[in-house]
Amino acid sequence: MIAIHDSPSGFHPRWINYCESNGISYRLVNCYSSRLISDLDGCRVLLWHHAQSDPRDILIARQILFALEHAGLHVFPDFRTAWHFDDKVGQKYLLEALTIEAMPAHVFTERQAALDWANTAEFPKVFKLRRGAGSAGVQLVRNKGQAQKLIRRAFGRGFPVYDPWGSLKDRYLKFRLGLTGIKDVFKGLARLLYRPRFSRILGSEKGYVYFQDFASANDSDTRVVVIGSRAFAIQRHVRPGDFRASGSGLIDHDPSNIDQRCIELAFSAARKLGGTCICFDFVLDAESLPKVIEISYGFSQTGYEACPGFWTSDFRYHPGRFDPQGWMVEQILEKAMSAKPMSI
Repeated sequence: MIAIHDSPSGFHPRWINYCESNGISYRLVNCYSSRLISDLDGCRVLLWHHAQSDPRDILIARQILFALEHAGLHVFPDFRTAWHFDDKVGQKYLLEALTIEAMPAHVFTERQAALDWANTAEFPKVFKLRRGAGSAGVQLVRNKGQAQKLIRRAFGRGFPVYDPWGSLKDRYLKFRLGLTGIKDVFKGLARLLYRPRFSRILGSEKGYVYFQDFASANDSDTRVVVIGSRAFAIQRHVRPGDFRASGSGLIDHDPSNIDQRCIELAFSAARKLGGTCICFDFVLDAESLPKVIEISYGFSQTGYEACPGFWTSDFRYHPGRFDPQGWMVEQILEKAMSAKPMSI
């Protein structure tokens, strides 16, 4: 029996559709319930697409999933897939430890060490908060003085996880480009006064600073999503007058524009990471070599529905529609069926 978190958002509706279309028995559960363990009685699998913008998910999702995995349940996302989710600092050390080709990053937890580094570093660099998606908390640092200012703030009052002015600017740009409606802009205006609950719960990011090397020649990045032995990819173009691509909404689905090296590196890195679904963001460095800048496990389905096909791990391209959430169910069921029977 498969348990699926009862939610209308994320992957959950598509998991349910796949199970119903293929005659797979499932049970809806409330993963926030204190009764969750007893509600999972008889289940061997739990699927829960937790997000970085839901305060309940931030507080307990990974702890619950990893506890259940520790007890023998097969969960999505599992530990190797999601411990580093929404944690760019953790990702830096993970990518380095596994010798995955990544854009160099520099992390400091001591103010003076960070200031000393800034005195000798070459700029520009990219400043990032450890949390945030869609380029939130990301800015280009053009010189030493700007870096020093950010460092002092990082070890002082810190930075809010949610930037209401940056969010409003992004919403307005998307509205001008025809990528969102006026309602989204008004929502951004409301956020100037009423910040989202997850931001109030998390408070400020402080006590560390993160800089990543910057490659100036990129007018887009490449996002590759690997699920088991299959992958799909898109190009995301940078915002007009900006350097950030993630969250821009300017998506190119043409597979002929995807750098094949990114597909190869993504499959190689996914094998090292051992996760069940890993999203890789690539840019080209100064020598035009693809480098990973971030990883994740979740993605917004609407950005990928126009993908005309996918690659398999032998790097062959297969045209045609596909169901990535179905792949997730297939993969975890195969793992559960081959393992020793166990349920909560």
